[in-house]
Amino acid sequence: MNTTATDFSRFATWNETELLECVSVLPEVLNTATFTFRAPSGALFDFQPGQFLTLELPVPSGVVHRTYTISSSPSRPRSISITVKAQPDSIGTRWMLDHLTPGTKLKAMGPAGQFTHLNYASDKYLFISAGTGITPMMSMTTWMFDHGSEPDIVFVNCTRRPSEIIFRSQLELMATRLPGLSVRWVVEEAERFEPWTGFKGRFNQLMLGLMATDYLEREVFCCGPEPFMHSVRDALAGLGFDMDHYHQESFHAPLVETVAEIPELDDVTPDAEVDAKIIFAQSDRTAQCTQNDTVLAVTRGAGLNIPSGCTFGVCGTCKIKKLEGEVHMVHNGGISEDDIEAGYILACCSYPMGSITVDV
Repeated sequence: MNTTATDFSRFATWNETELLECVSVLPEVLNTATFTFRAPSGALFDFQPGQFLTLELPVPSGVVHRTYTISSSPSRPRSISITVKAQPDSIGTRWMLDHLTPGTKLKAMGPAGQFTHLNYASDKYLFISAGTGITPMMSMTTWMFDHGSEPDIVFVNCTRRPSEIIFRSQLELMATRLPGLSVRWVVEEAERFEPWTGFKGRFNQLMLGLMATDYLEREVFCCGPEPFMHSVRDALAGLGFDMDHYHQESFHAPLVETVAEIPELDDVTPDAEVDAKIIFAQSDRTAQCTQNDTVLAVTRGAGLNIPSGCTFGVCGTCKIKKLEGEVHMVHNGGISEDDIEAGYILACCSYPMGSITVDV
């Protein structure tokens, strides 16, 4: 008889009728910490990697409910962890960082959510996240690491600075033990006096091609702020990725059901079957086209010439002023937010969504 193995069948499974007890608080990066909980009864946690919990938090103004992705893996069922970051306007998360200590008990609901690789079996995965969007990716990666096989994962995380990367040391350690795990960091700016050899700038199509040359073959999971996820979707769609293999995190607090529904994405996608029109104000010309034609291609087809360079939205050479109408633009850093607000577009990566007028 093996006296060292644990018979988990004799343990109960935790459910939300039992309070969770905080057993440790681990500071991560600035205003960020990982809180680990256990069930006082000794019950085990049964969930899918990538799911979330909703916590009931007793803040001074009254009880609030906040939803957090589980950052630990169900392959380690004796405890459950969440990793949170407080924003300037945070209420619940700020209370946790300032007041939640070991021994505190909280009511929790869940686990819930469909954002898990277990629902989409694949030989190759691409995990793309920003900030605390790394938490479900950490749970799924740890699950595959503990499973003992050798998965093929390209793990991309984007932050403002290297000092803000959560789980950096843990993931790099896993990568030394798991040849199939490729970790890629993207920062907007390096730390002063500290060399940075990773990617720098905003995540874009060119970076994607360098990080995972076979991205078209991968199941993609994305989590982060909505503008970030929208830019990732745009980048993939612009490269011809089959969006049926794209999945993103979306929180739905569990009410009656314990599993969240998968949200439908309402992205704007140029349609080759929908007519469009470009009016060239300076040249007094009009060209008919479809939503799937770039402004640059239509301009050249109309016999007009505007400067252009990379045609990937990087160099900014083809920047022109849009006077009226809407375009769908997927650029790679070749235009600033100020220019976009002022009405400028990059002709090489802008698609007319109906009738537009440009200053050409």
